[in-house]
Amino acid sequence: MATYVLIPGATGDSWYWHRVVPLLRARGHDVIAPDLPASDDSAGLDAYADVIERAIGDRRELVIVGQSMGALTAPIVCARRTCERLVLVAPMIPEPGETGHAWWSRSGQTDAERAMAIAEGRDPDAPFDPLVMFLHDVPQAVVAGSASRPHAQSSRPFEDPWPLASWPEVETQVIAGTRDRLFPIEFVRRLAKERLGIAPIEIDAGHLIALAQPEALVARLTGS
Repeated sequence: MATYVLIPGATGDSWYWHRVVPLLRARGHDVIAPDLPASDDSAGLDAYADVIERAIGDRRELVIVGQSMGALTAPIVCARRTCERLVLVAPMIPEPGETGHAWWSRSGQTDAERAMAIAEGRDPDAPFDPLVMFLHDVPQAVVAGSASRPHAQSSRPFEDPWPLASWPEVETQVIAGTRDRLFPIEFVRRLAKERLGIAPIEIDAGHLIALAQPEALVARLTGS
């Protein structure tokens, strides 16, 4: 069976995957879900990849899964290790030399997020509210549990130019939420086609698919 390596997004908290991990293990897979040093201002993308590599150890048959910001690190791991598959969930899809800071405007995300807010009748200039942007489709019990989780994320990884000269030679999939308010589905469809030449697998969910629709996500991850 495969080893699923689950990389969290911003805040680096493996708790994000807590509804997915038991479902994968129930199917007989090994699962690694490391915490990342998100609050460490000295830790960039290479340091994140180092943490993940240490967690992997000598395991093989790797499926690397990166959520949102985790998609910046996931391909770096695949460039270092032999991987069976790379799966990007609600992802930031990078280009060589592009910083995380530059990604937002270069990719068109900023305009796409604003357009979706207007289309939904929300104020595009309203202060950021995670309940509106991230947790609008997440069960209330899970939302309550998220309140005590870490929320710090250093800007340091966003300063690094993405270090790979080209995309790693590994089967790559993109999974996107059709109700994602941060990375609207039309935006992800375009970005996946332009940067990877593929169409995303779509799930009826917002940005935090693993919290909102863990069963649907695991079905896509495992092809079952």
